[in-house]
Amino acid sequence: MISREEVRHVARLARLHLTDDEAERMREQLDAILAYIDKLRELDVEGVEPTAHAVPLVNVMRDDALAPCLPQEQALANAPDRADEFFRVPRIIED
Repeated sequence: MISREEVRHVARLARLHLTDDEAERMREQLDAILAYIDKLRELDVEGVEPTAHAVPLVNVMRDDALAPCLPQEQALANAPDRADEFFRVPRIIED
C-alpha cells in the first residue's frame, strides 16, 4: 500500500502542490493501480511473445511509385502571381 508520504514525495518531484484531499485521492488511485500491477505479475506469461500492439496493424499507405512530373508551364499556368519560372508568395519574414 502506498503511503501519503510517498504521494507527497512524488508530488514534490513532479513540482505539484496537492491539498490534503487531493493527496488522499491520489493515494487511493495509485494504490489501486499498483494492486492491479501486482495482479498482472501473477499471470503466467511463459512462452508468450511480446507484442507492441494488441491487434495486428496493416499499413494502409500505398507504395511509392515513380511517375512523370507535371511540366513547369502547366504547374504555373494558374498561378495568381508568378515571377519567371517560380510562384511568388507574400513575404512573411520581417526585416
